[in-house]
Amino acid sequence: MSIFLVKLIFIYIVFIVAIKILGKSALAQLTPHDFGAILFLSYLAFGSIKVNGVTKGIIGIIVITGVHLVISKLSLLNWLNPFIMGKPTILVKHGKIVYKNLRKNRYPLSELLSSLRTARYPDIQDIEYAILEATGEISILPRKELVPVTPKDLHMKVEYHGFPIAVVIEGKVQKRNLKLINKNEEWLKQELKAKGYHQIKDIFYASVRDTDHSLNINTFDISD
Repeated sequence: MSIFLVKLIFIYIVFIVAIKILGKSALAQLTPHDFGAILFLSYLAFGSIKVNGVTKGIIGIIVITGVHLVISKLSLLNWLNPFIMGKPTILVKHGKIVYKNLRKNRYPLSELLSSLRTARYPDIQDIEYAILEATGEISILPRKELVPVTPKDLHMKVEYHGFPIAVVIEGKVQKRNLKLINKNEEWLKQELKAKGYHQIKDIFYASVRDTDHSLNINTFDISD
């Protein structure tokens, strides 16, 4: 059993390292060859371990879960985080592509352009920074003059309309959510009756705003 656990942990760590070597782009958008590589790595890594019996399988699951939690805890340490999670990389700087960083991360130019278009920035010159995050996602910071205008920029006061809190989902009262607004089920029933709804089971979804406690109600409508 001890040999089995050592092999299991070792191969799991090797697998993680192999995925990391594939690059951030493999995590962001799975191309056919990325998917194939991850699939084959999974098969080769864990297919080499023989699991005899349910007990061994359960112990293996517990151990891998434990190793995963340990790695997650270690990633919270600043000096270890760059090695475990990786570092963000600048791909576009002041409207110009940083070619060496694309090449270093094996990130195709076509994929970068696709990500920029998806984010509605087809012109690279409109971008101040495009950063490849450790997760494989692209963060885009447009030039200052292209940043959308907000009410704050126009010195406008925006009224807060409140956050809708679900109190009925598929005919069931969400008691925990009612407590968040200091209300109970009896209050909810009275409010629903006042609006002409006598059976909670007939309500598909109902929410209450945390400001004025106004109700938004949707019933089970099978007419569509």
